[in-house]
This record gives sequence, structure tokens and C-alpha cells, in this order.
Amino acid sequence: MPLLYDLMKLTVGTTLRLAWRPRIEGLEHLPRHSGAILAGNHLSVADELFLASAAPRHVTFWAKAEYFTGRGPGGWVNRQIVNGMGAIRVERAGGRAALSALDAAVPVLRAGGLVAVYPEGTRSPDGRLYRGRTGMTRLARDAGVPIVPVGVLGTAEVLPVDARLPRRHPVTLRFGPPIPVADRIHGPRDIRVVTDEVMAAIQQLTGQEYVPRYAPARSPAT
Repeated sequence: MPLLYDLMKLTVGTTLRLAWRPRIEGLEHLPRHSGAILAGNHLSVADELFLASAAPRHVTFWAKAEYFTGRGPGGWVNRQIVNGMGAIRVERAGGRAALSALDAAVPVLRAGGLVAVYPEGTRSPDGRLYRGRTGMTRLARDAGVPIVPVGVLGTAEVLPVDARLPRRHPVTLRFGPPIPVADRIHGPRDIRVVTDEVMAAIQQLTGQEYVPRYAPARSPAT
């Protein structure tokens, strides 16, 4: 694990485990040494913190490009954090720039790493589970790794969008059996089929109402 990630696990992770005592189920489904994509529902910015604290291995997350290029003392701090945590830079402009984040994740996965993905593409605006985007499945195909569905409950209440401080509320994380990908992709339709299968597995873990359309984009203020 990167040194800063170890430190965050020791400090923030321990605080989360002691203060919230999250219920964690299905850790046996995480590969012990090989690569995998962890695909979860997205309710709050706290999702990443609880997922990182629950997983016994280093989990690589995406971070927006601004964290890698900020200026001034605050920008320096952000750069040290995202680089020290081993984060992958993602461009929000779309097109080839956005796809570079997927390209950067392939060697991490092939080397046996875990990469977290939120296939809805944004936080759920209303607590429901929205249609998954196919980049997750394409990434799994290209890297030759399975997708482990992850269901998170309670984080929206712990850290709502408008909250300044976290709140006490029960949190549950559930890891489902890995879903194989590489040998099942023979065309574009297969990519959508596997993506929908992953979303169905996440729904089984969370019990959320499923919405068969993409989640609306959030405003910059949220």
C-alpha cells in the first residue's frame, strides 16, 4: 500500500470503525491477491472512506484532475494527498481525456490491484439505484479481471450533501460474488448485458429501487 494510504487507514479508518462500527458482509468474495473492479452504488462522498476502511487491501480510487493541478498551499496539499493515496486522475471534460482514466486503471488491475468504480457515474440524487454505464465492463474486459459488486447502505445519512459534519447512523457494506467478464464479451450487446447484471447484483445487495435510466448530472454546487 502507498504510505499515505496506510496512514489514512490507521487514522481515518480506525475512527470510522470505532465511531460507526459499520457492518461488513461478504469480504470472502474479495480476491486475496489478484486484480478486480469493485463496483458499488454511490450515495455519498463518504462511500469511498467506508469502502477503503472495510477492504483489507489497497483500493485505487479516481480523483478529478483539479486535485492534481491546484495552485497555492491548498493545491499543494491536494496534490500530495491524491498522489500519496495512489489515485487515478480523471478528466471531466469527456472524450479522449476522460477515457485516459480507464487506460490508467488497466495496468493497476493487471498488476493485481483493486480499483473502485461507481457505474452510476454520479451520486444518486434520491437514494435510488440508476442505470449503470458500460465503461466499468469495458475496463474489466481490457484488464482481464472480474467485477465484484458492492452494496453500501447508510452513508447518505452519515454525510448528506448539505452537511458540514458527519452524523451518527448505521452503515452496512456488502460484497457480492465476483462476476466474470472477459470470456463473455463478444460484441457491444454483451457489454450492456454484463453491465446490467452487475447493477442487478448491486440492487440485490442494497434493496434499492432500480431506475432504468441514467442518473441526472449534479449541479457544480452539489
